Amino acid sequence: MRIIKIKTLRDFWSDPEFSDSEQPLKSWYVIAKNANWTKPQDVKIQFGNASIVKDNRVVFNIAGNKYRLIVKFNDEYKIGYIRFLGTHKQYDSIDSEVI
Repeated sequence: MRIIKIKTLRDFWSDPEFSDSEQPLKSWYVIAKNANWTKPQDVKIQFGNASIVKDNRVVFNIAGNKYRLIVKFNDEYKIGYIRFLGTHKQYDSIDSEVI
């Protein structure tokens, strides 16, 4: 998979408040970029605690469920677009199905 906007991940873990997210996000990225997912259910097989939501979006729990990462996948072109990365409180204020 090609992941669009890796800078979003870097910017997040570079913030001293979220520095504990660096290793979990790097691990997620390595797995995602090497994955050959063809449908959201393939993601679920690899990340059992991920939630599949509307419009090919998947919500990942990061750093022991401390942070949430939403990625919209284009399965045909093998691209994942990072749509959101934040804390649970921030996640609660957005609509994961349209972001």
